Amino acid sequence: MFNNINPWWFFSNWESKDKHLREWYSQGIKWVPNWINELSLEPFSLNFVYGTRQVGKTTGLKLLIRELINRSVDPLSIYYIDLDYVASLQEFRKIVEEVIKEMKKRNNEKAYLFLDEVTSIDEWWRIVKYFIDSGEFKNVVITVSGSSTLRLTKIPEKFPGRRGKGKDVQVMPLSFPEFAQIKSGKTKEELLFDTSLTLSLFEDYLKVGGFPKSINNNPDSSQALIQGVLSEVYKAKMSAEIVQNLIYSIVDKIPSAMSFNSIASDLGVSHNTVSEYLEFLKDIFIIGIAYLKRGEEVIKRKEKKIFFRDPFILRSMSLWVNKEFDESALLESVVQEHLMRKEGGEVFYYKNSEEIDVVTKNYKIEVKKKRSHKSYPKDVIILDKDEIPFFLIKL
Repeated sequence: MFNNINPWWFFSNWESKDKHLREWYSQGIKWVPNWINELSLEPFSLNFVYGTRQVGKTTGLKLLIRELINRSVDPLSIYYIDLDYVASLQEFRKIVEEVIKEMKKRNNEKAYLFLDEVTSIDEWWRIVKYFIDSGEFKNVVITVSGSSTLRLTKIPEKFPGRRGKGKDVQVMPLSFPEFAQIKSGKTKEELLFDTSLTLSLFEDYLKVGGFPKSINNNPDSSQALIQGVLSEVYKAKMSAEIVQNLIYSIVDKIPSAMSFNSIASDLGVSHNTVSEYLEFLKDIFIIGIAYLKRGEEVIKRKEKKIFFRDPFILRSMSLWVNKEFDESALLESVVQEHLMRKEGGEVFYYKNSEEIDVVTKNYKIEVKKKRSHKSYPKDVIILDKDEIPFFLIKL
């Protein structure tokens, strides 16, 4: 059942037989992601890895398996299961029972179980929880991955006191500083010094974003991302037509703030439907939402700023819905995303007699395509296109 997806059980040169690592080795620009070092590898652990489709989660897990084998871990104690194609909870239970039987047969003192794209199966956590409670996994490190926060990050609540040493790891497309360092081989200090190189790298980043396929100019990278989004849409039993129309409406309006009602009237649906579908797109890491903030008050009922979480996501979604976007929306979304990652997952905007594009705990930023002559309060940082990359590197 598992033999063809666990080639390390049979071959010392298994990496050449693994689809994901073959692709990884063939890429011109490749890196070992840092997030694999954040996972707990001591039993008992239940790790959660979540992030958008096409971001390299599976490849990262395979690189971790390579690392474990290089550290002299017995290959027969490492079990990888791809659950993207498992149809039912019953089938999942049979697979887990089979793995446990195999672990006992092999007498694994310590084992590693990777359950990839586990969010494909509704209620999957019930099976894992049952076998944790029955003591079958006391010497096992379990790492589960998925492409949806709602279907994965809300799940730890189902495991009170059952995570052991497990960690939660979020995998996102490369930030601009990561992209620039990997692409150029330079340090942050060297990039700050070499202005023309950094500006050229930023132009590139605005085109390809932080996904492995797009960075390597793979011709099907946009299509793969769109298909990944559609796959999540169908799994969540949502309407692909509403998602497509919703994205069209967002691309048409950004970077302006917008109300659920204005989108609802575009789509001919209720504002509750808009709210539900926006939450879904947020949940699968396609968009972020910045609420209006005045002083300490966050005003969620007013217009929101919606942004795409990577330049390549915006480009691919724009291609899918056949709607061009304004470059100022691209620049603003890059700043919003980087500050959201830096400032603990929340970003806002301000509007009264004046508007400030991006507001966080420590920053107030106005993003302009070109240098602005308008005066702003002293504590507002004004960034034009050429200043953004250096601001991001210094963050």
